[in-house]
Amino acid sequence: MGPQHVRYGVLTVKQQKTATHLLIPVHPELQAMLESVPASQLVFLTRRGDRPFTPRAFSVWFKARCREADLPKRLSFHGLRKAAARRLAEAGCSASVIAAVTGHKTLREVARYTTAADQLRLARRGIEALVPGKRSENEKV
Repeated sequence: MGPQHVRYGVLTVKQQKTATHLLIPVHPELQAMLESVPASQLVFLTRRGDRPFTPRAFSVWFKARCREADLPKRLSFHGLRKAAARRLAEAGCSASVIAAVTGHKTLREVARYTTAADQLRLARRGIEALVPGKRSENEKV
């Protein structure tokens, strides 16, 4: 991906595995980082010699950066997709909204990643409903 994939604050991407085309709004913090990439550079992340990564090379590079940061060995680039789904669930997004961002084809796939986050969010809502003065009109159980 490179600057040519971002227009009017929207990232256009074609998933390699499913060939699904996605249009994803760029988060303002990411937009600020992307603006530092020269417009003449065709990809955002490059390896030595300004060559683009192959999918395998990027995975190896990402794992190496995780190790350098002393993060758990089980972490992978794919885990970022799962983390995004979890964070969206924790923010109260519906399964359909999450699928639109992550590119999952079925809501069942989204549920695999968000069940724990949904459970905690809903449990919090339930307990808050029992606390006097905390219950709002929108959160009635």
